[in-house]
Amino acid sequence: MDKMVNRIIQQVKKGDQQAFEGIVELYGGRVYQLTYRMLGNTHEAEDIAQEAFLRAYMNIDRFDTTKKFSTWLYRIATNLAIDRMRKKKPDYYLDAEIRGTEGLTLYSQTAADEKGPDETVAASELKEELQQEIDNLPAKYRSAIILKYIQELSLKEISEILDLPVATVKTRIHRGREALRKRLRNG
Repeated sequence: MDKMVNRIIQQVKKGDQQAFEGIVELYGGRVYQLTYRMLGNTHEAEDIAQEAFLRAYMNIDRFDTTKKFSTWLYRIATNLAIDRMRKKKPDYYLDAEIRGTEGLTLYSQTAADEKGPDETVAASELKEELQQEIDNLPAKYRSAIILKYIQELSLKEISEILDLPVATVKTRIHRGREALRKRLRNG
């Protein structure tokens, strides 16, 4: 996929504006999902995703083709989402009490392949509650948690996206997990 993306990028650099549509088709859903998970609002996520693609297009000459395009694009989207979060609301404190359920983990899964209606509703409620708790994390922890557990990126990729050392990324993921665990236990 990287070779195909690099070919598209070369076309865009040569002035083929239509070629960039291929980039949007390839990454549109993932960039929107990332921004939605960070912002928790459909309209804001759409705006930020669109802005991320616009900035990528405007700055395509700055992209280093020896690196992964997706990492560069996710970095743009993540930074825009973090900026929007900072403008939107103040940071929350890690020791703030928020209701939760005991023993919930980030990715608790049920053993059965098929869920009954009650299990589906309960899982949906837990997922929604977990998303609310993630939304309440400070931006620096929220972005690390989303990139790691929802986007399933490697520590190295997260490090590049957030422009932080891997050790700092590990610390933020750990502290974000601990904050979530603490909030979900304090009901």
